[in-house]
Amino acid sequence: METTTTIALLIIFLPLVSFIYQIFFGSILKRNTHFISLGLIGTVLALSIGLAINAIQNGAGTILEISTVWFASSNFSVELGFYIDHIAALMITVVSLISFLVHLYSTEYMRGDPRYSRYFGFLGIFTFSMNGIVLADSLIMMYVFWELVGLSSYLLIGFWFEKNSAANACKKAFLTNRVGDIGMFIGIMLLFFQVGSFNILDISEATRIGYFDGNQILLTISGILVFMGAVGKSAQFPLHIWLPDAMEGPTPVSALIHAATMVAAGVYMVIRIFSFLTPVALQFIAVVGAITALMAAIIAITQTDIKRVLAYSTVSQLGYMIMALGVGAYQAAFFHLVTHAMFKACLFLNSGSVIHGMHHALHKLKDHDTDPQDMRNMGGLKVKMPITYWTMLISTLAISGVPFFSGFLSKDAILAGTVAYFQQYHGWTIIFPIAGFGAAIITAFYMFRLIFLTFHGQPKEEKILKNIQESPIAMTFPLILLSILSFAVIFTFPHFNPMHSTGWFTELVPMSENYAGLNTHLVEESIHQAHTIAMIISLIVASLGILIAVMVYLLKKINTDHWVKIFNRFGLYNLSLNKFYIDEIYNVILYKPFLLLTKLFSWIDWEIYDKYFINGWGWITIQISRFAGYADYSWLDQKIVDGFGKLTDFTGKKLRLTQTGVIQTYIVSGTVGIILIFLIFQNI
Repeated sequence: METTTTIALLIIFLPLVSFIYQIFFGSILKRNTHFISLGLIGTVLALSIGLAINAIQNGAGTILEISTVWFASSNFSVELGFYIDHIAALMITVVSLISFLVHLYSTEYMRGDPRYSRYFGFLGIFTFSMNGIVLADSLIMMYVFWELVGLSSYLLIGFWFEKNSAANACKKAFLTNRVGDIGMFIGIMLLFFQVGSFNILDISEATRIGYFDGNQILLTISGILVFMGAVGKSAQFPLHIWLPDAMEGPTPVSALIHAATMVAAGVYMVIRIFSFLTPVALQFIAVVGAITALMAAIIAITQTDIKRVLAYSTVSQLGYMIMALGVGAYQAAFFHLVTHAMFKACLFLNSGSVIHGMHHALHKLKDHDTDPQDMRNMGGLKVKMPITYWTMLISTLAISGVPFFSGFLSKDAILAGTVAYFQQYHGWTIIFPIAGFGAAIITAFYMFRLIFLTFHGQPKEEKILKNIQESPIAMTFPLILLSILSFAVIFTFPHFNPMHSTGWFTELVPMSENYAGLNTHLVEESIHQAHTIAMIISLIVASLGILIAVMVYLLKKINTDHWVKIFNRFGLYNLSLNKFYIDEIYNVILYKPFLLLTKLFSWIDWEIYDKYFINGWGWITIQISRFAGYADYSWLDQKIVDGFGKLTDFTGKKLRLTQTGVIQTYIVSGTVGIILIFLIFQNI
């Protein structure tokens, strides 16, 4: 227990040490400062792998559960602590692995940046924040680190803040997430006032023993409100708008945010609170996920920026995970979170490798007008960047759901979950398999569109291709490792079955309890029964998506301009190109009215409140002070204060005459006084 506690403390705080060192002392080692961060994060990775191995060897269960009082007042106390089970052990390993590879990759990608040490410091606090979320045993501790993730993502997205686009993107990400986080905080407090504890296990137990019996509406509302935090962090509709703009940060940051951290935090949080989500709350979550998965996939079709395509791909895949949780496919959601972390990190780092090569080629040509991220400026890179090509092709096959690759296993499980849910509830729930399979075919299409536009065909300009070269080993090694981790055998060993997710991973994440009225045994049984038909349809749609991409962008048998015109008759192409006009809608119904409202309040403040109220009170105060001054100087001082002074002076002068200095006078006066006193008392 003590050893595990020490390991947990090191896993959390070593990245914070990296942050402190790089911010305050990073300039000491200059270009070699990254070795400190690599060593610290490498240690975290080693400790995390040790936890995961321990979990795999010992089977499912709790590894560590410990907490201590943070602060207390009267009967109110807040505790912070660790809860490490097998899900947390796997998740912390994924986070640490991606973080370490991003650190390594960044040593070359960020070479020569004037704020080199600060960049690694920001990576450190990001990893620290994410580790805190994973290991937290309570909602309040999770919320603290949740906000720290928001802060660190703000710093990383806006790292190149001298660019207006980056400065605007980090503010957009920060403020959009605040909307979801407000809902999350309200939900946490509702649960606390009902249960009396922030501890996740305590809330789960309270739900089980009937704290919310007769008040399921409160539990449903609380669950949905807490889920709003995931809507923000995991970029779900309608708060998805920040994630594509987050591409303005350095590409390794995009890999870190989009793969296993930040955006995955929302999915992980829903997994943690799954035990007290009601069926109604789960339906709401499933609908949000379905809308997000399909809408983001449609948007990705028409994007030309290589990173923006991957950004909308991330939004869509996160929608898959959220939808899976909503339909009760708990295992599938977490499985896809892990597999997605590998192939999506690989995809983003691959895009960084391509951009890195394009940037250096354009720098040699002194061409400052060509966008190094626009796929229309690429083509033919397969020959010049073979490692980047093959690793990106492998991760593309994984995300497209092709057999023998990890994405096929996890997406197939999610799709089986949607089919099983529809078979159970019928009616409107048909939207879940439609969204799932629809997003699957579109994903296969736009991902191979990216591959063909970037690596195949003829380059736009031969002179650019001639100057392209493969990235250094520090960048290609993470690509190779992540592409290996995108194969299905990694997750199904030792019972390798390329057509079904049997193996150590699914055995480690069992479903053995009733969750808020949802019988998970029945859910898993129905998903298993729906697996075959889901797999068949999944293979058909994936093949169809890839085939269409081959016909359009590789063989060029289909004229894209012709189809664009057809789709635009119904406004569909522009709908995708303009991202469903969500930003424009928000601009009309939120931003502009808010700005007009602020201008109105500003006018009221300056022209009415300040001029007539504040300035009016100022005039009154001046008049009162003038009257008070007149009363003070002309009456109080001159009449009263000076009057008493003059009276004292006059009396003093008269009494002074009695002080003659002649002793005979004093004797006579004393004698007269005694006589007068005697006479007075005699009369009395």
